[in-house]
Amino acid sequence: MMTERQRRFREAYKDDISPHYNGLVHVLVMYGVGIAALWYCVSHLQAATWEWWLAIPVLVAGNFVEWLVHRYVMHRRIDVFALRAIYERHTRQHHQYFTDNEATIDTMREFRIVFFPWRVLITLGVFGTALGYVASVVINANAGYVFFITMIAQYLIYETFHYCCHVRDNWFVRSMPFINTIRRHHTAHHNQGIMMRYNMNLTFPIADWFLGTSDLRRGLLGHLFNGYSERYVKEELKPLIARFKIDDSRVTLDGPQLTHEERRLLAA
Repeated sequence: MMTERQRRFREAYKDDISPHYNGLVHVLVMYGVGIAALWYCVSHLQAATWEWWLAIPVLVAGNFVEWLVHRYVMHRRIDVFALRAIYERHTRQHHQYFTDNEATIDTMREFRIVFFPWRVLITLGVFGTALGYVASVVINANAGYVFFITMIAQYLIYETFHYCCHVRDNWFVRSMPFINTIRRHHTAHHNQGIMMRYNMNLTFPIADWFLGTSDLRRGLLGHLFNGYSERYVKEELKPLIARFKIDDSRVTLDGPQLTHEERRLLAA
């Protein structure tokens, strides 16, 4: 059940959304530009064969970058304009709007708190173009296009999975492999006791598994196909998760105020 603190934050946030904001336009532009970029690159490939295998290391590297940005930019305040803005939007807004008690939306106006602003896709396009160009020079043109395709596709997967984490429960999100896994994984991340440390992945929980920042104690395949199961949640985390699920009196805009013992537990 939503707490009074979360309810008040939601009301204030929605009141502050510009009347000119249109959630449907936001999503259509983002996916439209992303899909157009993918189509352009695919149409310029010249009989690519082995170059497609490059998508695997790029995807894995992107998974770790996703983890790093989430952990050390989105959840750590760095006093540099763009980085500070990311932190403000994520920790001080997104994590106040959504908790593991209530992590869903009801209207398209709330897309503003779910999807990244368009400038994120533009930034990714710039980096993707630069890395793709380097790959085209070092390897060949096909490799450059595959680099770019993989990065943009991974971003669209990120946004799609994140949306599926914040819609109302339905047959699709419960039954679709990977999506049901990341929905549980991300909802657990929104517990305000563990949000600064655990479950940083938003596509596939590979980096979380490898780096030990998952709330589950399972192998890689178990993580990828865990679905909604709570069976493997680490026993030592359960009391902390339960405590912050019912009591948000120690929660601030910058995260939870933890006791020494709670900090020691999260650092273990």
